[in-house]
Parts: sequence; structure tokens; C-alpha cells
Amino acid sequence: MKKSEHYSPETKIGGSAGARAPWHYDSEWAAICSIAGRSAAAETLRRWLRQDEQDAGERAGQTTAERERIKQLERENRELRQANEILRKASAFFTRRSSTAGSF
Repeated sequence: MKKSEHYSPETKIGGSAGARAPWHYDSEWAAICSIAGRSAAAETLRRWLRQDEQDAGERAGQTTAERERIKQLERENRELRQANEILRKASAFFTRRSSTAGSF
């Protein structure tokens, strides 16, 4: 699932803040559905709200900072694996070449 980044930070903050104050509604979902028509889809607002709760420590799960750090580490890991593969192939190439050079 690819995340869309076309919502402004103001929209995200406003949507989740509005949904956090459901005193005018029977439930949190009713508040989300009411706000959803003005800014984003209901499910999108619900996910923003859950992520805000995780970032604030009110809900279990990874914070935004932790998610970004994991992405960074995965990217570094991928780059290091590629570099190791290149070095392994280069080492094998030069080992073969040096062993065949002495037979002439």
C-alpha cells in the first residue's frame, strides 16, 4: 500500500484535531465521517487520528519518528548489501584472474 502525500500538514492537523473532539457526535466515527466530507476520506482521517494518538503515546504502536528511522535503516541495509555483493563479485573476479595469470 503506497501512501499518498498530497494532503497539506494543515489539513492533517485540522482533520485529526476535529475528530479528537467528538463531543457533538455520538461516537468518534460519527465525528470522523462528519469532518471527512470537508477535508479527506473518513478512513484517511481515522488513520491520521490513530497515528496522532501513537505519536502522543496514547496508543500502542510505532511513532512517526520510529517509522522514519526504520525506513532509513532499511535503506542503509539495502545499500550495504549491494556494496557487499559488488565487493564479493570483484574479489571473486580478481581471485580467478590472479590464479589464471600464473599458468601462462
